[in-house]
Amino acid sequence: MDHPYPFEHERLDAYRVAREFLAATARILAAMPRGEAAVADQLRRAADSALLNLGEGVARTSPRDKARCYDIARGSAAESAVALDVLSIRGLATRGDLQVARSLAYRLVCLIGGLARSARRRGAAG
Repeated sequence: MDHPYPFEHERLDAYRVAREFLAATARILAAMPRGEAAVADQLRRAADSALLNLGEGVARTSPRDKARCYDIARGSAAESAVALDVLSIRGLATRGDLQVARSLAYRLVCLIGGLARSARRRGAAG
């Protein structure tokens, strides 16, 4: 993401990981067999939500609003991890693809949690 005018969210490790995670889930979803639209849609929406709410949180000016968006993003990333478990249990994705996506989801949840804690500290101090 080497744009001449990068947005603030593009500078965050969490955002880069969220993009990687979204790409990993897209590869899994592209290879899924037909007839699993419900779980595929759930994973797609949760992974999208993690990235979108993270970006929205960065743009918010109030620490409270930032923390709320980060909490939503973190919840969506965690929901995505559960959806990956569903795919694993049903044998709907390769073990390697699931491991990559799950690792990214874990890292993402941790990074977003840190952003939420930081926003809350700034809000408490102000």
